[in-house]
Amino acid sequence: MPLPMYRKRQPGFGESAGTVAALNLLWQLITPDPVVVTVMFNVAFVGGLIMLALSCVAKRSLCSALGSLVLALGVSAAAWALPEGFVFLDEAVPGLQVDMRYSGSNNFLGRPVQGYEAARPVLTREAAQALARVQADLKPFGLAVLVFDAYRPQRAVDDFVRWAEEVDDTKMKADYYPRVDKRNLFKEDYIAARSGHSRGSTVDLTLVSKDGSVQLDMGSGFDFFGEESWPEHPELTPQQRANRLLLQTLMVRHGFKPYPKEWWHFTLANEPHAETYFDFLAR
Repeated sequence: MPLPMYRKRQPGFGESAGTVAALNLLWQLITPDPVVVTVMFNVAFVGGLIMLALSCVAKRSLCSALGSLVLALGVSAAAWALPEGFVFLDEAVPGLQVDMRYSGSNNFLGRPVQGYEAARPVLTREAAQALARVQADLKPFGLAVLVFDAYRPQRAVDDFVRWAEEVDDTKMKADYYPRVDKRNLFKEDYIAARSGHSRGSTVDLTLVSKDGSVQLDMGSGFDFFGEESWPEHPELTPQQRANRLLLQTLMVRHGFKPYPKEWWHFTLANEPHAETYFDFLAR
């Protein structure tokens, strides 16, 4: 099986674009021909395998440990890989803006949510393609979509449930549910044991300037528990109503359906996994 040729790297977690650009430039300075780099890498790699095989004859315990390490790394990589049919939105939707609220503390729990460690926004390929069409409609007007949440692993939903059951933890009440008794979050459908987000075709989003610096005024914040967040709430200014209408019109045009209690929440009408709830990590 031939080894892959060297390709320009893209920034990974913890790496800046400047750092990766510098590494790619360094490779170019070493040789202008990527084939030469590939041959050098292949020779070194194969040579290392031969030396390791020879060492295994005399040091079986070392080989066993190395084998376990390789297996563990392989299992970890597989655990982080997206299932077939899912894509990262920051790769599939050009110009997308992202603010993954559950990765930090700016949310109704006031802390990071389990399953959102280093999370990236993910949707099914069908939902991502539809969202890309929404983004394309916005681009000529200097606007973009800003995603707050997309696919949500079941373990995160379970974390919501545990938080809701801790009725004394109300540190974010003033910001997110000032008029809702936390004991009624289940009864009033703010928290549930299952979420459409876990099926992979639901997204929470708003509209922003194309550089993400200015959000359009929607009349309430993301994840605010109250009637102000209902799409048809009557006590909105004309501009707020127009902004919500613009978002909903674009999303519906491209195959999403709105949720009657959250202006930011949309689900692909023909979602491919309507009965399946996933729990993989999106990173």
